[in-house]
Amino acid sequence: MNFDDFEAWSKHFASWAADYHRTLRDKPVRPNLEFGSTLSKLAKSPPTKSEPMDEIFEDFKNIILPGITHWQHPRFFAYFPANAAPASILAEQLVGALASQCMIWQTSPSATELEIRVIEWLKEALGLPDNLQGVIQDSASSATLSAVLTMREQALGFKGNISGLSGYSRLRIYCSDQVHSSVDRAIWVAGIGQDNLIKLPNVGPNHSMDASALKEAIKNDRKKGYIPAGVIGCIGGTSIGACDRLTEILSIAQYENLYSHVDAAWAGSAFICPEFRTLWGGIELADSIVFNPHKWLGAQFDCSIQFLRKPELQLNTLKVQPEYLKTIGHDDAPNFSEWTIPLGRRFRALKIWFLIRAYGLEGLQTMIRNHVFWAEKVCEEVRKTPGLEIITEPALSLFTFAAKSNSKTINLLEKINADGRIYLTQTKIKNRTVIRFTAGTWQMAEADADAAISVIRELHSN
Repeated sequence: MNFDDFEAWSKHFASWAADYHRTLRDKPVRPNLEFGSTLSKLAKSPPTKSEPMDEIFEDFKNIILPGITHWQHPRFFAYFPANAAPASILAEQLVGALASQCMIWQTSPSATELEIRVIEWLKEALGLPDNLQGVIQDSASSATLSAVLTMREQALGFKGNISGLSGYSRLRIYCSDQVHSSVDRAIWVAGIGQDNLIKLPNVGPNHSMDASALKEAIKNDRKKGYIPAGVIGCIGGTSIGACDRLTEILSIAQYENLYSHVDAAWAGSAFICPEFRTLWGGIELADSIVFNPHKWLGAQFDCSIQFLRKPELQLNTLKVQPEYLKTIGHDDAPNFSEWTIPLGRRFRALKIWFLIRAYGLEGLQTMIRNHVFWAEKVCEEVRKTPGLEIITEPALSLFTFAAKSNSKTINLLEKINADGRIYLTQTKIKNRTVIRFTAGTWQMAEADADAAISVIRELHSN
């Protein structure tokens, strides 16, 4: 294939993609397949000679597409959304064509400077303090790992990277029992160990970390010779949308001189709407904050923003500057690869720039508000359904419900997902299986919320 062929096929793919999105409602959200269904149709050995693109594309449609879960489907109510607004998709096409490696300023000056500006835009849109700076990460998992490594290094006087962890008393990091599993993984990778991640019980209607338990845990650990290193807060937890009372939690972290990180990967996007910001009151006290525009805001995956109150702490933890990566004569320019774990960096800022300009904050706010309203509508109708009960009330656009027993709940979920008209997933609350419902896909309309109500009631009654 040459670039003349590329031009023709790009037009063809664009036409196919537009039709794909226009007809998504007609497709099952998730394929009802057994493992191996796709694998059995794929050639076991790579081709030795080039194959025509029309054959490759036909195989894509006939082999690959039937095994795809349609994350952009307007009736995808599972996990959290991973939206791809049309303007964001177009930006990603440009990023693919440029194929820039944006690791330091001089490898793509515009990419670095646009990253600075869109982070400032998002900071203003979310009502965050002016003194925060930020960086685009690939995912919240990377941002959380960066924060955990910074907790470790600050607690060890920035000696861990030099001399290793042997010889130090064990570090402790504190969080609620509602944090995402990426926190556990970050603890493993940082060498801190699962036993030293202290998960505290949640209390109250928002399922916040118990502040008194946090105080007591830190006090007891210091007495036992442990080194408290950090506190991780949660806003919009994946399981049930738990939100910590940040003013209490982060004030304790500051008093104890512990580095703090807040995971608002999903819920953070909602705070472009001022009326929802009470859920993260006290966020200005955090040392590190992460939210994912690739979840609810419409930026195509992957795209995660980490805001930092003192970037130098993360730089002291992660920065490596060999001679071949220095930008001579431009010491004032940030090299964002020094703020993150990967050296290589994609041009992620472009899709945020396209997204905000193409829809405006008002358009994005309307989308978020609609999703919250429609989720509340579904919740109230499920509440009225005999044999079903609401287990956790809506946290923004996420709520959970269940049938009278675990077996009936699991059976209902299996019937819903085999049916294909909507897609839901499960979680557990105190050993009770519950079904999660979260609204948030880009093309969702109120009719899709109504469809969810109908499907849940129909399959529950059968």
